[in-house]
Amino acid sequence: MVEEMIAGLELHQQIESKKLFCSCDSELVDEEGSVLLRRLRPTQSELGEVDRAALAEADKNMRFRYRAPKGVSCLVEADEEPPHDANADAIEVAMSIACLLHAKPVDEIHFMRKIVIDGSNTTGFQRTALIALDGHVDIDGKRISIPTICLEEDAARKVEAKGGEVTYKLDRLGIPLVEVATGPDLRSPEEVKEVALRLGSMMRATKKVRRGLGTIREDLNISIPDGARVEVKGVQVLRMLPAYVNREIERQRMLLSVKNELSKRGVSKVEPSIFDMTENFTKSKSKVVQSALSKGGRVLACPLRGFAGVLKSEDGVLRLGSELAQYARTKGVAGIFHTDELPGYGIEQETVDAMKKSMDIGHGDAFVLCADAMSKADLALRTVVERANQALIGVPEETRDPLPDGSTSYSRPLPGANRMYPETDVRPITITQDSLGTILQNLPELPDQRIERLMNEFNINRQQAGQIVKEGFDDIFEDVARSFGLGAVAAKTFLNTYPELEREGVDPYEIDESSIMDMFRSLSQGAFAKEALTDILRLVAKGKKVGEAVEELGIRTVGSKEAGAMISRIVKERASFVREKGMDSAGPLMGLVMEELKGKIDGKTASDLLKKEIKKILESQPT
Repeated sequence: MVEEMIAGLELHQQIESKKLFCSCDSELVDEEGSVLLRRLRPTQSELGEVDRAALAEADKNMRFRYRAPKGVSCLVEADEEPPHDANADAIEVAMSIACLLHAKPVDEIHFMRKIVIDGSNTTGFQRTALIALDGHVDIDGKRISIPTICLEEDAARKVEAKGGEVTYKLDRLGIPLVEVATGPDLRSPEEVKEVALRLGSMMRATKKVRRGLGTIREDLNISIPDGARVEVKGVQVLRMLPAYVNREIERQRMLLSVKNELSKRGVSKVEPSIFDMTENFTKSKSKVVQSALSKGGRVLACPLRGFAGVLKSEDGVLRLGSELAQYARTKGVAGIFHTDELPGYGIEQETVDAMKKSMDIGHGDAFVLCADAMSKADLALRTVVERANQALIGVPEETRDPLPDGSTSYSRPLPGANRMYPETDVRPITITQDSLGTILQNLPELPDQRIERLMNEFNINRQQAGQIVKEGFDDIFEDVARSFGLGAVAAKTFLNTYPELEREGVDPYEIDESSIMDMFRSLSQGAFAKEALTDILRLVAKGKKVGEAVEELGIRTVGSKEAGAMISRIVKERASFVREKGMDSAGPLMGLVMEELKGKIDGKTASDLLKKEIKKILESQPT
């Protein structure tokens, strides 16, 4: 049952300040300047041990290309100059967030190096510091623990991964992040989302954190009974959190089912027996195989004794094959084929039968094959064997990447405790009682206080105000309401229209705030009627500017005189219906009126004009 899950959450929120260890602006830049090329290797911890996640990254043997912003040549970002002192503004914001969460600030801040060699940091590590302990947040009568609050530097932006090279942009590298970590206190997918929403609103309350897609990211740690802790790292769309939790619960249950099935069959170990099957594919119709062979590659295969039907069961419940493929891809191959999906993909039954005979594959056995350069295919299949042996144990601890559909893919093993060591280039920062007292005296408006103020100031109800704050619309709502006097319209747009469009497959949540302000400004200036907001949002979400959307929809506003003439025509054409129904005809006719005038005139004005025209018809009836 879902109730049996255990989850913890880490929120990483960008702070609005200069970068953490240099004086560069914390702005994303599209124009590119100089390029750096690097390779990274793992280093030992203070105890002389190397972290398993770092080793897994090193095995990929990747080269990293870094693109610096145009006109900026920061030696700190390039790791060619020691870091400067930690940014004082970022420390103050992080401390304010810690105090809002009832945490106990440390007396002295010491930065540590956390080994990260996936290329996201030019240094091969991320600088992070503990700033407060033992906080909490109360939600619906339940206390959620906040064991640690940290301040760290953001990573570089990944642009693309191609072949053996990954390209990053350096504009995001070094932006200050506050990391808020909950305890393993969360027990349902919806609770995960509720806690993330509350923490997000409390961080936004400082008015000193960055807004927009990518400025806040969540890491999920999830496990179920008999499963294992799995980290889903870097979720950017907060409303997707329940989907990731549900899919991970489903995945772990599937893996436990695979373990139980293999146990029933008496499977105890998979041996790495690699066979060269290239001669079976000289005339193969498989495009993947022929592409590999044309480049001098080979087709290798490995038996999985006792695994038939668990790689991809007929009912789709068991699907270990996708897990094996994800591990194989970390070794640079495009993927693997397995017997539960063959014949297929251009590989015919005759070929499958010949391979089974060559490898002595029995009725309950399976095999996987990989077509690529000999060394890569061999390494990929040995990794598949390692993962197959993990399936005999159950759910492996690992880090996974979130995918847009709510599923995840394998990234690397879960990091251990051997990847931290002191940062000797950054001086410690003492937190004095005076500085802490100043922060406590200037704590910002809390979410509950803001809800009350929005209700009173902009005449919206408690449910609307609470949802606006919880969903993170409070800043843009307040800007719209105060600038244009359209609080009620803005509330309906954010709370009703946005979800409606999302259900259509349109994502309005990625519309930037300047476009939203432009839309409501145009509405306040009479460029269109509020009834057109949904249609305009639909186009703006697809990349149109507000003016372009208005022009494309042809919804210029019309005056009362022009609208009255159009409504009069509609009513006169249906005069007999009006005489039959009287004023009750207003409802059906209103639909016709709005179909013709939607977005061109306010709904109330259209209703008033319609009733006026209906009365004219009725008053003209002979007595």
